[in-house]
Amino acid sequence: METKKMKFIVSGGGTGGHIFPAISIANALKKKCPDADILFVGAEGRMEMEKVPQAGYDIKGLPICGLDRKNPLKNFKVIYKLLKCISMAKKIVKDFAPDAVVGVGGYASAPTLYAANKQGIPIFLQEQNSFAGKANKWLAKKARKICVAYDNMDRFFPADKIILTGNPVRQNLMDVPFKDPAALAAFNLDPNKKTLLIIGGSLGARTINQSVIGGLQKLKDAGIQVIWQTGKYYYENAKKEADNSNNPLLNCTAFVRNMDQAYAVADLVISRAGASSISELCLLAKPSVLVPSPNVTEDHQTHNALALADKGAAVMVKDVEAQSQLIDTVLNLINDNGKLKELSDNVLKLAQKDSADRIADIILNEIKK
Repeated sequence: METKKMKFIVSGGGTGGHIFPAISIANALKKKCPDADILFVGAEGRMEMEKVPQAGYDIKGLPICGLDRKNPLKNFKVIYKLLKCISMAKKIVKDFAPDAVVGVGGYASAPTLYAANKQGIPIFLQEQNSFAGKANKWLAKKARKICVAYDNMDRFFPADKIILTGNPVRQNLMDVPFKDPAALAAFNLDPNKKTLLIIGGSLGARTINQSVIGGLQKLKDAGIQVIWQTGKYYYENAKKEADNSNNPLLNCTAFVRNMDQAYAVADLVISRAGASSISELCLLAKPSVLVPSPNVTEDHQTHNALALADKGAAVMVKDVEAQSQLIDTVLNLINDNGKLKELSDNVLKLAQKDSADRIADIILNEIKK
């Protein structure tokens, strides 16, 4: 007798922080059920419409957008779009007939999971942040299980549905050992000098870049090696300032392609506090100075950063204080080996390994019931 082929919908996106976990969960489901059909549902015009097909999966887009908090009158159009998206999502779910639907947060997940629940299909949530997003909070009561990355999430979700799994991260990051000779050679680095890695996400982070520009002379005087990922929007100006500083130990780049090697050579990392970045820092036991972005819905990044800083697992510098404090904080820290080890030990305690596989197992076990 032929067994029924499994089908799954994975929905959400908008940022890499949502898309990467979504693709990792899909990969884990595919590994456990090689003949499974997986369909993504995302938001038209957002990053997922490009990244998901690159990962080898089909995706359907919904014409959805977020509420306009500055111009409430524009929200009539948003509500009209939402109703249209719910209708479209109902048809997508009905036609595809999945065994389960997984939501990772982001605009598209709400109508898709709502439609699936109305059709009696089990829904699952994956919440990357320490402060739950609106879509996931709204859907929580309907979900079979809610996979989270932080403790104390019963502030937002029913306690009996929560499972602490962590966030899926790029697995190749784990493959390069600390101070790997090939990684050092890739960046032309001296193994006997301290190395600072500065990352602001693929698009860059204005405050971090401005803080670095303001501190270029201090970084040069300190004699430490620096890998500075500026992001594509800020690269031209940053590169000009970097060249003017005439610092042979400064490597300024728009985008770091080999992040596995960059993490491997770093003694200390400056980063925003997005969920994916924090999960990577935990798994790699990297000491970090976190500068949460203030431009994120419900101030997620500050909550994420505090979840580490309160446990002595990272140092946090507020965005508004970064230009005056960030570089001094970093230079004091990078030469304090005891403090670096303490941060490294504490952040590793927060790491959750094999997250994608664990989430896939939870979904498969639940639908078998």
